[in-house]
Order: sequence, then structure tokens, then C-alpha cells
Amino acid sequence: MTTTAEPLPVAVAGPAQIGCPAPVLDLVIPVFNEEQDLERSVLAVHSYLTRSFPFTFRITIADNASTDMTLAIAQMLQAQLEHVRAVHLAAKGRGRALRSVWLGSDAAVLAYLDVDLSTDLAGLLPLVAPLISGHSDLSIGTRLARGSRVVRGPKREVISRCYNALLRTVLRTQFSDAQCGFKAIRADAARRLLPVVEDNNWFFDTELLVLAERAGLRIHEVPVDWVDDPGSTVDIVATAMEDLRGITRVGRGLASGVLRRRLGDAVADTELPPGMGRQLGRFAAIGVASTLAYLVLFLMLRPTLGSFRANAVALLVTAVANTGANRRITFGTRGPARRVRHQVEGLAVYGLGLAVTSAALWLLHAAAPGAGTVVEVTVLVAANAAATLLRFVLFRAWVFRSSR
Repeated sequence: MTTTAEPLPVAVAGPAQIGCPAPVLDLVIPVFNEEQDLERSVLAVHSYLTRSFPFTFRITIADNASTDMTLAIAQMLQAQLEHVRAVHLAAKGRGRALRSVWLGSDAAVLAYLDVDLSTDLAGLLPLVAPLISGHSDLSIGTRLARGSRVVRGPKREVISRCYNALLRTVLRTQFSDAQCGFKAIRADAARRLLPVVEDNNWFFDTELLVLAERAGLRIHEVPVDWVDDPGSTVDIVATAMEDLRGITRVGRGLASGVLRRRLGDAVADTELPPGMGRQLGRFAAIGVASTLAYLVLFLMLRPTLGSFRANAVALLVTAVANTGANRRITFGTRGPARRVRHQVEGLAVYGLGLAVTSAALWLLHAAAPGAGTVVEVTVLVAANAAATLLRFVLFRAWVFRSSR
């Protein structure tokens, strides 16, 4: 059930009020080795908030175990600027930094933005106003809404849309953009959700939003003006694999009812039929192994066969092995009876997976004709994850229906 929060008791910022010990907004900027951009970005944010933001604020620079001069610059800014503080964490991880600062903050509204300032700061007041008024519990910037103005390369556009489509398919999410680095949450909602969020890195945002939806909290979306940072050092492939592991973990937690029990009775009932949770866990483990084998085959065959034929052959080989493993391990079917039929039906399911992955490749090459191997692999991993969900549904409802 969705609930509406009470408006927060806030004071308009003024000369005598802006120095209050408990600000309305605590804006966190998580950083790791950002000595080149940190000072410029913090000065820009501080100038904007001082001139244009009508509520009391604090800027918290959360240093994630930087090895360059980032911490020294953060401490210098703390000494020079009012309402700026520096926090140092001994371990890396954006999610770890946000959890630590947010849980220790005395502000009524907690937010964060990326140090590259890809998001126009004019979106900050629309982001936090619904939380201050009590209209919403969380607020996110979205680059995928109709009113958004986005400048970024086609490969990141395709990857972002594939990822959010995967979330809607696998976890039944309703929000449009999980990974925009521009979010805010009420402190009372943060204290409820953060102890349940497990991820410490890039999947932190997605997990937080999924749990908020299942807990019946209201999520407000703000279309943003976004200019991608071409110098971003984020490892796309490693991040994609980490996100897939996170989706699997959260999906299993929701399916088993563990997350519902940890969050409380307000969470939507997600219990699955008896035995399906165990099947899903075994299927996921086999799926991870199959995906790794598929990627190895794809990379081996791509130079000679090209992307599309390499994708088809790699999928065919792993589909046969995947069907056999799921037949025996996931659905407990042994012996020669119906083995051939199961493989034939498994190949039919493979055809659907081939259609999904081929369509993803086609869209990628249409948007970015020069896309390299790394981008292709990232898109194929996301498409395979969506095809894997479809495969489980069809295996359980059709291929191995008598073994359930």
C-alpha cells in the first residue's frame, strides 16, 4: 500500500538560518581519485546552492579510499567553504559511501550527484521539493523520460535502455532510469531501506529503488538535462556483470520472501509456488555458467564468423548443454524417456533467445555502426539475461511441465 509522508518542518535559508546544525538537505558527492575535477565541481555546486536553493544545505564530499590528492583537496574545500564537509572512507564503493554518510546524517533530505556534474543543477530543486513537501519518499533524475535532454554516445544509450528494460522484465520495476547519478531520499525512508540494501557499488541505486517500490514508497521522477562525461573511467563490462549478479540476488530474495520479511508487511507479496524458489536458484547457477561459456565461444568465433553468426553458433552449443543441465539438476528429470523431445523443445526456446540477442545486436549496430567487441559483449550479456528469464518461464510451463 502506498503511503504519503508528512511535510518536513523546514526553514527558508537566510543569513541567520543557513548555518543551522541540522540542514534540510545533505548533498553527497562520492569521489574516488577525482583530483582533477573535485574543486571545480564543488565550487560550482556551492555557488548554485548559495544563490538559488531556498533551503538550508550541506555539501558532503565522500572520499572512497582515494590514492591521489582527492582527500587533501576535499579537506581544503572544507576549510575554505561554509557548509562543506569532507568524509573519508577506508574502502571503495559508491554504495558504501552513500550508506555511511546518509545513515550518519542529521538532514531531513539526503541526496547525491556525480562529481562530473553531468546533470544540470537546475534540476536539484525539482528533485528534492516533493520530498520536503511530503508528496514522495524518493526522487530520481531520469534520462529516459520524454522531457529529458540528453547528450551521450549511442553505445551508452543502448546499454542504458537494455538495462532498464531488463529490470522491468525480470524484477517488474516501474521506474524508468535506475542508474542516473542524481537521486534524493527522505531520511526516514533511508533509515528503513538502507539496512536491507546489500550492494556497496554501482548496483546500490537499483537495489534501493527496487526495495522502495516493493515497500510501497512513492518514487518521483524528474526529467533531467544530461551531458555524458566522455572521460568516465567506469568499466562497462565489469559493471554490467556486477549488475546481473545483483539482479539475480535481489530476484531470489524477492522470490523466497526473505526481503519481504526484512522490510516488513508493507512489501508486496512476492512468494512463489512451492519448490519454485529452489528451481530458480539452480537455474540461475546454470545460467551463469552457460553465459560464461557462451561469451568464451562468441569471442573465439567472432573474428572468423562475424558477430551475428558467432552469436548463433555460441547460443546453439550452450543451449544444448543448458537444456541437459536444467533437465537433470533444476527439474530433476533423469533417464532416456523424452530426452530427445526435451532437447527439441529446448531448441525451440533457443530460437526465441536467438531472436532477442540478434535484435539487440541489430539495434546496437544501427545506433553505433563502429561498436567494438567490449560494447557488443555488454549488450549481449544484457540481452541474454532477458532471454534467460524467458527460458525459465518456458522450461517450467512447457518443456519440463510434467517434472514440476
